[in-house]
Amino acid sequence: MILTRFADSSPMPEGEALASLASHKTTMAIHLGVRHLPKIVEELRPHYGGDCPIAVVHRATWPDQDWVLGTLDDIVALTAAKGFRRTALILVGRVLASDSFSESALYRAGHAHLYRP
Repeated sequence: MILTRFADSSPMPEGEALASLASHKTTMAIHLGVRHLPKIVEELRPHYGGDCPIAVVHRATWPDQDWVLGTLDDIVALTAAKGFRRTALILVGRVLASDSFSESALYRAGHAHLYRP
């Protein structure tokens, strides 16, 4: 997974431009970019394809957390409909649509571990 940000008021270091990172086709988490989602999608689409899953998570871990899941082709409209303009994390990658990826059992109520016998 690549953790990065959108280059808005300060440029990214050489070799770390969004399109360059997208060429790896790995899962990415993009911070500080929801206001620039159309530009981000434009840079990602040639590498991932328009059908690639993408999620925008608004206020992650906050009590009023909300999100939208779509594809690179429809995420801009879906996000605009939700009104997300700040404090959002963008996740992109094929893993978001994987049927073989199950939810973690770590936080399941019946799961015991060191801090919860």
